Amino acid sequence: MCRAALLFGLSLGLYAQKPEAVQLLEARCLGCHSAAGKQSGFDLSKRETALRGGDRGPGLVPGKAKESFLYQVLAHTAKPAMPKFGAKFSEAELALVAGWIDDGAPWEKVVSKGPKRSSHWAFNKPVRPAAASLDTLVKTEAPEASAGVLLRRLYLDLVGMPPTADETARHAKLSYEQTVDALLADPRYGERWGRHWMDIWRYSDWYGYRRSNEVRNSHKHMWRWRDWIVESLNSGKPYDRMIVEMLAGDEVAPDDPKTLRATGFLARNYSKFDRDGWMQDAVDHTMLGFMGVTVKCARCHDHKYDPIAQEEYYRLRAVFEPYEVRMDRVPGETDVEKDGLTRIFDAALDRPTYLLIRGNIQTPDKANVLTPATPAALGPALGKVEQVSLPLASYYPDHREFVHAELLQQAKDAITKAAGDPLALAAAQAELPALEARIAAERAKFAVPADPNFEELAAKARELERKAGILRGHEKLQKAQAEMTAALAGEKPDGKKVAEAQKNLAAATAALTQPATGYTPIGKEYPTKSSGRRTALAQWIGSTENPLTARVAVNHIWLRHFGTALVPTVFDFGLNGQKPTNQPLLDFLATEFMTSGWNMKALHKTILMSAAYKAVRPASRRLEAEVVRDSILAVAGELDRTMGGPDIDPAKGFEVRRRSLYFSHSPDMQMQFLQVFDGANPTECYERNESVVPQQALAMANSQLSQEMAAKLARRLEGPGFVDRAFQTVLGRLPSSAERKLAAEAAPVDLIHALFNHNDFVTTR
Repeated sequence: MCRAALLFGLSLGLYAQKPEAVQLLEARCLGCHSAAGKQSGFDLSKRETALRGGDRGPGLVPGKAKESFLYQVLAHTAKPAMPKFGAKFSEAELALVAGWIDDGAPWEKVVSKGPKRSSHWAFNKPVRPAAASLDTLVKTEAPEASAGVLLRRLYLDLVGMPPTADETARHAKLSYEQTVDALLADPRYGERWGRHWMDIWRYSDWYGYRRSNEVRNSHKHMWRWRDWIVESLNSGKPYDRMIVEMLAGDEVAPDDPKTLRATGFLARNYSKFDRDGWMQDAVDHTMLGFMGVTVKCARCHDHKYDPIAQEEYYRLRAVFEPYEVRMDRVPGETDVEKDGLTRIFDAALDRPTYLLIRGNIQTPDKANVLTPATPAALGPALGKVEQVSLPLASYYPDHREFVHAELLQQAKDAITKAAGDPLALAAAQAELPALEARIAAERAKFAVPADPNFEELAAKARELERKAGILRGHEKLQKAQAEMTAALAGEKPDGKKVAEAQKNLAAATAALTQPATGYTPIGKEYPTKSSGRRTALAQWIGSTENPLTARVAVNHIWLRHFGTALVPTVFDFGLNGQKPTNQPLLDFLATEFMTSGWNMKALHKTILMSAAYKAVRPASRRLEAEVVRDSILAVAGELDRTMGGPDIDPAKGFEVRRRSLYFSHSPDMQMQFLQVFDGANPTECYERNESVVPQQALAMANSQLSQEMAAKLARRLEGPGFVDRAFQTVLGRLPSSAERKLAAEAAPVDLIHALFNHNDFVTTR
């Protein structure tokens, strides 16, 4: 146990007691076998080094004393007999050591002498304060802001852009509450708040080796998860349901593509070359994003601050251990590289999870396979884990009718395309009936009840596919021979072209001689069952018995409305985090949130209707990067409000006028304009940085976007009263006398451009 963990235990009335066997070994063996002087490379001062052993191999096999080298040398059944100096271990001492190893070789036992470890405020369920409301818990003496300031504040907070003149006039006829309701029902609300949750959930499009289109991190077509987030928020989907769909959509709705998009939350952790890092991200960011608990230091040892044991960390990892990422076909595209549904699935239900000694992937404790569980201090135990039987559309997605229809159409199009080329045409004409036969065989194979004609249909599919393959092989052979002839032509043949031609020639020749062992399936089959582990975890996280989930969500929402969180360490509610500035308020909102059925729109309204929200604020806050860009386009009347769809090249940020959240966003590919204004870090962004630097003023003054939009808006507003209309459109207010006088001297385009650079435009009050 590390010193910090020991001190933490003592502070809660806990103490660490080493088993008698460990005390015995330390007394008799550490003189020669410690970090200071490890004879034969064997260090007995810590459990992980004792397990690792020394020059002669592992020292301990937990649970198996007789197979442990340490026990064997102490019992003198293996050489060198130990201890080298001093008396041999007695039978009683040997029995003590054997029993300890058979019990798993625990190095320390934590003994309770007082309060339970869950005494920390965040690890106990929130309790609604008696007779409380938001206004009684947040007393403000500040007056209410003006109607114009409030309307602009609401628009920027809820839809991410200022109101137009028409919207301002319309809302002047409505009550404040009606305006709140209207904006919560506006589709732009989902886009605005979708970007907030994309920050917290680490949204990232794929990144890797772009020259070869090689995905190394995250995955292609992640935009479908982004669209799911926006749609879920707009539809009012309960927050606890969103958690279930993101962690286990493939288990709770395995044949619903709309729900499967949600599992992009876990697909985003994909790492081609680092499976261990992938699993670490799945564990760490699930806990950080939903529960505000830092668990990653428990990879190597018991948590330094929070009551989370190292073994509990790996039991959390066991929840995620089986899952992998795949891409399913979507209607309209047969090539999943061009478009597809990125989603997760459990690939290996029996894949074991081991505790990694000191967090090292090279030293797993293979004596103990860990089953899924959640940290005991963080609420009730994980519910029952039950395997999920999957429907055919889930475990064999290419058996769906639209896939068959589109593949057949593709084969027909190939015949048309091959017209005029005798060998290519013959091959294409043969491939269509072969495909039809394969589909017929597949339908028979998966029919319920079983189709007795399957073997006959399979044989026909095999025969027709073989015939088509020979014809296609002849075509490839002819092309390869032509390539070889061309490569050898001339006085100095091109070595690279010759080698490539030889390779193609060999492949084409081999294809003609391949035996027909069976027909090729239409697609890949996946496991017919899922572990059910992630469903159990999602239900545990989204339970009203969970002490953290509602508090963490409420804290994120409060932060984005007020600029300051109730718990300043938004990702750490543990003992090393900061205490709430107003815990009664936090717990009131958390209990209200859960009582409402995890209704985020209802929570927003509770906050927005409060005197605290409507009050005059002592200072303005700079707008987020996306809101700055979107607002320039919106006030100029140039914003393209098309929703959803594939991510857009960020290099086109000035020419394509969609909202900012639709542009590709990854660690190696972001819009430069958004980066200047502290856009989200796609690796981790639980809270945005907020800086004021000269580059931002330069970007607003010199960017193509602001200059072009200033010119367009100036033309739209030209005529009598231009100055007043310009101020009202861009800043949401009329100019002061001094501003009106100064503005009258400026050219219209210059005035608009200056207003885009005005503090009142890039901030919210």
